[in-house]
Amino acid sequence: MSTEKAPSVESQLALISQSSHRRRSKYVLVIHGGAGTMTRAGSTPGKIEAYRVALREALDAGYKVLSEGGEAMDAAVAAVAAMEDNELFNAGKGAVFNVEGKNELEASLMLSKPPCSHPEIPPSRRGLGLTLLTRTRNPSKLARALYLKPTLAPHTFLSGSNAEMIGEKLGENMVDPSYFFTERRWKEHRRGLGLPDEPYPAGAGKTGEDDALDMNPKGTVGAVALDVNGCICSVTSTGGRTNKLVGRIGDTPLMASGYWAESWETTGWRRMWNRFTGKPAEQAIGISGTGDGDYFIRHATAVTIAHRVRYLGETIEAASAIAVEDLRKDGGDGGVIVLDNEGNVSLALNCEGMYRGVIREDGVGKVAIFHDDVLD
Repeated sequence: MSTEKAPSVESQLALISQSSHRRRSKYVLVIHGGAGTMTRAGSTPGKIEAYRVALREALDAGYKVLSEGGEAMDAAVAAVAAMEDNELFNAGKGAVFNVEGKNELEASLMLSKPPCSHPEIPPSRRGLGLTLLTRTRNPSKLARALYLKPTLAPHTFLSGSNAEMIGEKLGENMVDPSYFFTERRWKEHRRGLGLPDEPYPAGAGKTGEDDALDMNPKGTVGAVALDVNGCICSVTSTGGRTNKLVGRIGDTPLMASGYWAESWETTGWRRMWNRFTGKPAEQAIGISGTGDGDYFIRHATAVTIAHRVRYLGETIEAASAIAVEDLRKDGGDGGVIVLDNEGNVSLALNCEGMYRGVIREDGVGKVAIFHDDVLD
């Protein structure tokens, strides 16, 4: 008769947890390209397809990083940078004009924990927001560069020329403000003020663009990624609102309003239940929002979603649905993308549509635009 002792309950639970963690070493990327003003009536199959192609290109850019074992931070930035370089979106190249016919860009980055590739970053670093940028080709890349240099940029929120000066020293690409001119955005700006399309800014001319192609002149782009190390990163970028006041700051660079990411250790009965069911003791979440930013600020929408999940035990679907409904009640259109460290995704919106997409380990990017679209 064997004298070996049966494994204890604790050791069995630990084995279950370790096995489940190995099964869940997954990666996911979810993106948005703006929400609020697009309508089926104002679109055509060609215009819709252009956005779908652009969304898939952004998903592919981020997926390449994740599939090679890269960091969530780098994947999210790659996806957002692809949209910043595409005139279809209100970020980077396609940014809208303020009331004086200038571009003032914003961006942010936040992680649930420091990236494994940069162990020197303290956990308290959390993230960084940028606003009033006028020369940065890719604000999302600047946010990443400054986040990784806490000695040069020890703050959580920076603005304008000094942020760009530091970024330029770090090798980030700065451009002449004329880079951000597009005829479509200029027409939105001028017509919104009741002015004729011309004159165009010095050095700018008609491009022959279809001024009706854009369906979202107040949008934002964003990405939330989960990597194989269990880290979640949220990255958001925008040109703001068409004809916003000079110096207006929206929710995109404001931590807790338009973006959030955090992780926490479960406790009590929830921790025991997670161990029993094979779920990790640590939970993490990332959020990026788009829409009427002033309402996101008033509601602290991003952190509200995270804390409903953390403290009330709600699912990300339930928490995000409540948050966007609260926005709607106050008159704020918008949507959010939410991702947790088990790979669950929520794409909640309270308006006609939100450019959105998801890609998982199979590498198949799925996108949607209008509120009743199914991801495909």
